[in-house]
Amino acid sequence: MTIWDSIILGIVEGLTEFLPVSSTGHLTITSKALGLPIDDPSVTAFTAVIQFGAIAAVVFYLWKDITRYAVAWFRGLTKPEHRGEFDHRMGWYVIIGSLPICVVGFVFRDLISGPLRSMWWVAGSLIGWSFFMVAAERLGSKKRPLEKITLTDAIVMGLVQCLALIPGVSRSGATITAGLFRGMDRVASTRVAFLLGIPALVGAAVFELPHALGGHVGAVPLLVGTVVSFIVGYASVAWLVRFVAKHTTEVFAFYRVLVGIVILILLATSTITAT
Repeated sequence: MTIWDSIILGIVEGLTEFLPVSSTGHLTITSKALGLPIDDPSVTAFTAVIQFGAIAAVVFYLWKDITRYAVAWFRGLTKPEHRGEFDHRMGWYVIIGSLPICVVGFVFRDLISGPLRSMWWVAGSLIGWSFFMVAAERLGSKKRPLEKITLTDAIVMGLVQCLALIPGVSRSGATITAGLFRGMDRVASTRVAFLLGIPALVGAAVFELPHALGGHVGAVPLLVGTVVSFIVGYASVAWLVRFVAKHTTEVFAFYRVLVGIVILILLATSTITAT
C-alpha cells in the first residue's frame, strides 16, 4: 500500500464513517478501485485501524457531552441520589447499547473479515438497507428529543447496530434508522449513533491493529490514513449534525441505491470481480 492509497482511503473513511452510507462498503469499493486485495487480512485490518481517526474526530466534537456523561456515571456509582439524573442514565445507555456489537463482532470475526468481504454483499446491503431508512423516515414519529431516550431505545439501537458488521449496511445508518423507528428525532438518533459508535470502533481498531502492523501495509501509511480520517471525519460529523436538524436522511438512501445498482451492473458485466 502506498502513501497515496492511504490518503485516499483516509478521506473515504472520514467522509463515510458517520454518514449513513456505509464506510466499510465505500472502503471496500475504493480498495478495489485502487487494485488492493479486498479480502487480504492486512487490508481489512488497515480499514479498521484508520477508524481511530474518525473516533478521535467524534470524541473531539462531542467532548463536552462525553465528559459530562462520564462524570455523572461515576458519580452515580457511589451516590445513589444521582442515579436518576439523565446524564448518569445516558452513561449506562451507551455502555449497554455498545455490548451487542462487541460480542457479535468477536464471535463472527472470521466471517466478517472473510466471506462477507465481497462486492455482492456490499451492493446488496447498500440497496437493501436503504428501504429500511426510507421506511423509518416515513413511519417514525420523530417527536422524542435526546432527553427522552430510554433503556429500551439504547438496547434496540445497539442490537440493530450489529447489522453494520455486514459491509454495505452502515453502522450510523443502522442506529439512526433504529432510533427513528423508535420515535426519536433525527438529531437525537444521530447523536446516539455517534456515541454508540465510539466503543464499537475502538474495539475493532484495537483488535485489528496487530494484523495491520504485521501485514504488508506498513506503519507510515497506517498513520497517514488515520490522521487524514480524523481531519475529514471532524468536518463530516459537524456537517451531518447540522444537516439532519433540517433535512430528511432519505437522500442518503437514494444515493446508496444508485451506488449499489452501479456495482451490480459492473459485477454482472464482469467489469469488476467480487473479491
